[in-house]
Amino acid sequence: MQALAAGIPLAAILAAMLGLRWSAARAGLVGLVLALAVALLAFGYGRAILPELGPGRAVGFALLEAAFTAGTIVWIVFPALCIYEAQERSGAFAAIRDALSRVSDAPRVLALLVAFFFGLFMEGAAGFGTPVALAAPLLVSLGFSPLKAVALALIGHSAGVSFGAIGTPILAQAEITGVPASEIAARTGLYHALIGALLVVILVRLAEDAPLRRADLGLALLAAACFFAPALLLATFVGPELPTLGGAVVGVGLFVLALRVASKRTARVDAAPLSARALAAASLPYLVVVALVLLTRLVPPLQEALRSVAVAWSLEGGFSGRFEALYHPGTILMLGFVGGVLAQGGSLGAIGGAMARAGRRLAPVVVALLAMLAIARLMVHAGMIDALAEAAAGIGPLWPLVAPAVGVLGTFVTGSATASNILLSEFQGQTARALGLASTPLLAAQSFGAAVGNIVAPHNIVAGGATVGLTGREGPILRLTAPACALYTLLGGLLVLALVGWRP
Repeated sequence: MQALAAGIPLAAILAAMLGLRWSAARAGLVGLVLALAVALLAFGYGRAILPELGPGRAVGFALLEAAFTAGTIVWIVFPALCIYEAQERSGAFAAIRDALSRVSDAPRVLALLVAFFFGLFMEGAAGFGTPVALAAPLLVSLGFSPLKAVALALIGHSAGVSFGAIGTPILAQAEITGVPASEIAARTGLYHALIGALLVVILVRLAEDAPLRRADLGLALLAAACFFAPALLLATFVGPELPTLGGAVVGVGLFVLALRVASKRTARVDAAPLSARALAAASLPYLVVVALVLLTRLVPPLQEALRSVAVAWSLEGGFSGRFEALYHPGTILMLGFVGGVLAQGGSLGAIGGAMARAGRRLAPVVVALLAMLAIARLMVHAGMIDALAEAAAGIGPLWPLVAPAVGVLGTFVTGSATASNILLSEFQGQTARALGLASTPLLAAQSFGAAVGNIVAPHNIVAGGATVGLTGREGPILRLTAPACALYTLLGGLLVLALVGWRP
């Protein structure tokens, strides 16, 4: 009964956003009321759970944790909006659009270049919402509708989320469970490599309304091979830190090279030579972001120094928050925004104007984020997530089939693959031991599912929609991304079930 009760807030959010087409803010507020009622009445939150706090403080501390986390996410959304506003006014998007169209003017190729390869690169380098925040506005500038742009960005980078920013999600799993990160990374990379082409095919199909042609399918399979092959090699022989970042860099090089070879074979000639200077000037904010990301993530002494500057707090009952101000992706995005505008010859007035326009779009985003995160923290601290996971474990020998779905659930609630792994990896390991199975395949299934959950996590949809003016229209985005998430999760579960007995 407790598991059924715990699922009520999530079911209500899905029904409101998918069925009633409510905004994330409206659905989230209803879900929050239901989560409060279930936590207090069905789970005894503040009485049976955390009795030392009492209901008032237990709820208040969870809301404080949610507000703090919402602030860290807004610090990503706001500078991303600033970059978009500045690029739109300066004409930089037109220059980037012109440059990309010289590689190909086909929407499906552009979607692969931006939503897939660029999104994966930013996921591997920065993570934490950066890929969607940057890729979605760029896709809009290339002619995609805002709705498709966000859906493409969410689907495009999702496979790389298993490894996240320099391996963070899997490194967290290894820390919690004691299983070597290299083993989890190798198995997770194998799962994605075997079926990851499905996500690319879905992305290519979504990019255009026309049915898929044989050439389109070949394009999708080529892009998938260009990324997943080097990513699997890196995951197997190097570890979790570089599969997404390295796979994206190697993959886009191979993909563009293949396109150029094909272009020469068809005697395609550009109408005019591309101005490298114009493209570099238009891309300055992104170049600054990429340079800062690589510098801060790949230079250990600098990384340690930056991460040591943090705002951290903790309260009785296990409530806490931490904001690494100098290391946070939002700070890097803000530096990219300011540095890029100034390097492009912009003025302080242009910076202030872009910030003002971005700020006017934030209020409904903050409401939606607060509601969704409050639900997440209540469900975690009240034991509602544990109840859902334990009920799922009752299926016994078929557990490998649903193990990825548990990872999806964790990310749907928390909005983070790393948080999902922290929350549920020990549970996956214990379930494996109880069923007499090896832990590594199920931990990899958890990491696989946690990545897929990013496609449908309301927090991510809210943040992504905000960057392209879709605040209040999150339901239609979810309707586009939910089928991809469901299908990939199902195939992942079938794959884990097939492999777990063959190679434990």
